[in-house]
Amino acid sequence: MAQHNELGNEGEHIAARFLEEKGYDILEQNWRYNHKEIDLIASKDDLLIIAEIKTRSTEDWEHPAEAITNAKIRFLVDATEAYIEENDIDKEVRFDVLSVIPQGTAWKVDHIKEAFYPPMN
Repeated sequence: MAQHNELGNEGEHIAARFLEEKGYDILEQNWRYNHKEIDLIASKDDLLIIAEIKTRSTEDWEHPAEAITNAKIRFLVDATEAYIEENDIDKEVRFDVLSVIPQGTAWKVDHIKEAFYPPMN
């Protein structure tokens, strides 16, 4: 596996552990929809949390949260609607981004709640 894939997988595990420690229930990791995936789906306080995880080896050039494109937002909204329908969920949805960056032997996790809202149709 390529080194950047290993870093991304490690970042997703760190993010999941971070959320669990904050009282979130992890419902899904890497939930597939149309050949793409939602990184993490969690639940807390009667909210369904859709979390995009961005892992980078450094903050030097771009903060990971800035890598969320409009196309990615559209995909996440569509995939979330499919997940809700498939699992008969009746909860408010919140879209979060977790930025994960290694710092020596530790990790810096930046949890951005309500990072974006679904576009209005």
